[in-house]
Amino acid sequence: MKFPRPVVLLLALLHVYIGVRLLLPFGAVTQLVGGALLAVCFWLLPKGFRIREDARPWAVMLPWLTMGFFSWLLVLTLLRDAGLIASALALSPQVHESWIRISAIGVMALTPAITLAGFFMARRVAPVVDVEVPLAGLAKELEGFTIAQISDIHAGQTIKRNFVDAIVDRVNLLQADMIAITGDVADGSVQDLAHHTEPLARLASRHGTYFVTGNHEYYSGVHEWIRELRRLGARVLLNEHVVLDHDGAALTVAGVTDWSAHHFDPSHQSDPHAAAQGAPAHALKVLLAHQPRSAPFAEAAGYHLQLSGHTHGGQFWPWHLLVRLQQPFTAGLNRLGRMWVYTSRGTGYWGPPMRFGIPSEIALIRLVGE
Repeated sequence: MKFPRPVVLLLALLHVYIGVRLLLPFGAVTQLVGGALLAVCFWLLPKGFRIREDARPWAVMLPWLTMGFFSWLLVLTLLRDAGLIASALALSPQVHESWIRISAIGVMALTPAITLAGFFMARRVAPVVDVEVPLAGLAKELEGFTIAQISDIHAGQTIKRNFVDAIVDRVNLLQADMIAITGDVADGSVQDLAHHTEPLARLASRHGTYFVTGNHEYYSGVHEWIRELRRLGARVLLNEHVVLDHDGAALTVAGVTDWSAHHFDPSHQSDPHAAAQGAPAHALKVLLAHQPRSAPFAEAAGYHLQLSGHTHGGQFWPWHLLVRLQQPFTAGLNRLGRMWVYTSRGTGYWGPPMRFGIPSEIALIRLVGE
């Protein structure tokens, strides 16, 4: 899929804006070199959300990395312009004139530095985040019960088998009581990506692995992915639940289809109430739901904890600020009425391999008495 022409035109105009704002204070040689680099940046930007899979790895990676670079270049240029307005009002003309050049150099130096740092943060194995969830009336047998949550791996154009293998190795070292995968395992078809998601079959825990669909499964053939996750040993929860017996205490683990699922398959309408139907009345109830905005309905259905993903924590600054326009929570542990909601920042990334300031994670959820 290619971007429509208005989007391409907008991207071109933004490159011109950046060039004018950053390069005019300098001589002809700097302007020529800078203009050429901006032209290369524009040429390398992905022309849509799909890149040829048969290209060499760096031919696939480079356009997405360029998108991250351009994002930071644009944001820093905008911030510089805001700073120049302030300096024109607050500083002497001489100081303001010197600040024009210094700030332009700063933007041109910071952009590649931040892009490189963000790239390495995105490509490393996600670190483990320990999260304690205090629950009133927790059965003593469930004290310290652990759930390893992974979410939003997005195996596909730049995330391959070795990346998924490393995630599985790290999760297995945790020796969690159960593993939850809260959607968006892959960006593509089972036929193209089964080899790269196959390491998920090695996930090991006392009570097994549980999976719920994310929106990207629906973009890529959800029924095929459901079959594939089952083949890999995960229990796929489609508006249903299982009751775990943990040393004599019951724990209900429910899962709902993605919030948007009904747009792709009407029979997959996300329904937290249906997922809890028939569960033991007094058992602790944990819901796996890809999007945090399932939370109000989950709280009304009597769940005690919801585990979600989808947001990536915003993935990189400042786009995390836009997440709250769509979702009630961006990342971390939050309270909604009688229920806790934990939103993962994601174990992989989507699109640009960029994680500056918002690291990926494998969450180790630990239940403790309040």
